[in-house]
Amino acid sequence: MQAASDKVILTAAVTGAIHTPTMSPYLPITPEQIADDAVKAAEAGAAIVHIHVRDPQTGKPTPDIELFRTVLTSIKKRSDVIINTTTGGGMGMTPQERLKVVPAFKPELASFNMGSMNFSTYPLLQKYKTWKYDWEKPAIEATKDYIFRNTFASMEEFCKAMKENDTKPELECYDAGHIYNANKLIMDGLLTPPVHIQFVLGILGGIGPAVEDLVTMKTTADRVIGPENYTWSAAGPGRFQFGCGITASRMGGHVRVGLEDNVYLKKGVLAKSSGEQVARIRELIFEITGRESATPDEARAMLHLKGRDKVAY
Repeated sequence: MQAASDKVILTAAVTGAIHTPTMSPYLPITPEQIADDAVKAAEAGAAIVHIHVRDPQTGKPTPDIELFRTVLTSIKKRSDVIINTTTGGGMGMTPQERLKVVPAFKPELASFNMGSMNFSTYPLLQKYKTWKYDWEKPAIEATKDYIFRNTFASMEEFCKAMKENDTKPELECYDAGHIYNANKLIMDGLLTPPVHIQFVLGILGGIGPAVEDLVTMKTTADRVIGPENYTWSAAGPGRFQFGCGITASRMGGHVRVGLEDNVYLKKGVLAKSSGEQVARIRELIFEITGRESATPDEARAMLHLKGRDKVAY
């Protein structure tokens, strides 16, 4: 396994497209709330914030470019944190809708999903009996018959857009097969090593959240891509978030937390912000491994990013 570096890059995914307003009153919805949560996460030690946007009236995920513009410019004015824009978007968005944020804003970093998959959250229906907005329950029910579409044709389109805009892709791998897909894009010259991979564990339809699953992903990437050809981070949903982060940090990787993945701080206690989760994982990692959190500029150097002065917002 790759030896741990001195610094761990902490990412805060602040709102996402999975959780709905019913699930937490602290889930950021408006552009102002999303930007505020991102800045608080940076102040708590996150070097990267991962950004989705939502309809400010209903909380429903949207690809609206002007909402992105408001959030990105607000964060940049107040923090030097690295902004990682989503190209995963939300259910029902076309690949073209998801991708347009890249040429519009030329971000330093953007998520890039490495394959089609069943992406299901319908078990959440068992937990909630009433809903704040009419769209929430049908959207979650629909995930039982939903395929998150990322074909080779669309992945080639995403590669081209990111290369043209000097945006580094963060390769979202939800299963071992996605690592092989990433390697195919590398072999075809569409991705340039060292790539940055995020192992996403525990989504229904992908690999599980156990330690053995993370080891499977890491050893597969080592064998297929080569440890010298990638950096990596790990994310786990819900109650697996902190355990996944600690394990990843012990294995030499980087860590993602945030309200996109988990609305709790500990059992039965809702997190009031992504920054609370960043502060907690930062403290746990230091206590257990001695690794300190990287600053945004240290993370830029580690991931070979172009710098905040070269974005288009």
